[in-house]
Amino acid sequence: MDYPFDTVGLSSEAIDTFEDTYKLLQSKFRIEHTGNIDFHLEDFEAFKGCDNINVKGSYVIKNARTDCYILFVEIHKVKKDGNTRSSSLYDYYEYQSWALAYLKKDCGRALIRPETLADKLIELVHPVELDFYDDKAFSDTFYVLVNDRYKAESAMNRDFRNVVMDMRHEDVIIEIINHTLIIGHHKPIMPETTLKLAEFVARLASNC
Repeated sequence: MDYPFDTVGLSSEAIDTFEDTYKLLQSKFRIEHTGNIDFHLEDFEAFKGCDNINVKGSYVIKNARTDCYILFVEIHKVKKDGNTRSSSLYDYYEYQSWALAYLKKDCGRALIRPETLADKLIELVHPVELDFYDDKAFSDTFYVLVNDRYKAESAMNRDFRNVVMDMRHEDVIIEIINHTLIIGHHKPIMPETTLKLAEFVARLASNC
């Protein structure tokens, strides 16, 4: 059987999950297989510590004003026991879904995630977070780290923040490098969760 994703190394359970996820996306969006595109995922902090990142399937969403993408990603992590060459503390594969969009404005580098109590306490001592004083609801909900405050404030306008506010998920990570935004989390790929990521980038591409 031909599948719209790479099945090499996948268990039958993983194949079923990938297929269910693809079919759900296809029922809601006009998606097309991209072929081989290097999205440079290794540049993002979200994938630091991974020994290998393999895109098992990538799809462009054509419903939005500009193209955005859903990625089925295979993560390989290995940690060796420092005392011996042959043994590993762990060696495993994870399968995750991520979404990607291109922003009109250069944001520099940025990390956005739900704010925790620990973040709030750190902020009291070391004010490193970017807060939007005209948007208290957003600043109270999300923790925003940036390397260029001016670029980030310009790129993260009210339209951008409104789209992000609608994507409330306790484990979601948004990372931006210049014009490229990725969103996802480190949990196993699931159809409904992947659909929410697709809805986010489609709305972002249409409004920002």
